[in-house]
Formats: sequence, structure tokens, C-alpha cells
Amino acid sequence: MIKVEVIAAWPDRSETVTLKLPEGTLASEACAESGLTEGYPLAGMAVFGRRVGDDAVLHDGDRLELLRALTIDPKEARRRRAETAQAIKQKAR
Repeated sequence: MIKVEVIAAWPDRSETVTLKLPEGTLASEACAESGLTEGYPLAGMAVFGRRVGDDAVLHDGDRLELLRALTIDPKEARRRRAETAQAIKQKAR
């Protein structure tokens, strides 16, 4: 048996589940076993921050991170923050 930590961070919640699974368990099987994806679209998975496919074999002590799709393009988000910061500066003058 191996011990795997599954982590999901969604906009309205974050959860961590520790599972004991048989050796040779795939990332997709651990994801399904965790039950953390119910009601949330899954964009992918990573083990310790490195992207893995559904067929990745997990090892004892791995941390499987469930990745969600981006809700906004990072460049667009930065542009909006810069505009907001500039508007606040101008109001302060």
C-alpha cells in the first residue's frame, strides 16, 4: 500500500485528502477515489507541481494536485490590476 495526498483548490473551497492505495495506482484512479472533483471541471493533474497525465503511476508519499482551468487569461488579469492601481493613484491626488 502507498500513501498519497490529493489536494484541490477551487474558487470557493480547498480540500486535502490522504488516501491509502494499492501500489501501481494511476493518477486518474486516485483522483476518482478522492471525490474532490465532483461539480468542478478538472483541467489536469500535477505531482509536486509537475504536470502528469491520467496514466501516471503514483508512488508512496506523492502529492497529487488537481488543477482547474484558468478563469481569466493571466495577461488580462494583470492589465486589469494595473488599471485599478492607476485609478486609485489618480483619486489620491
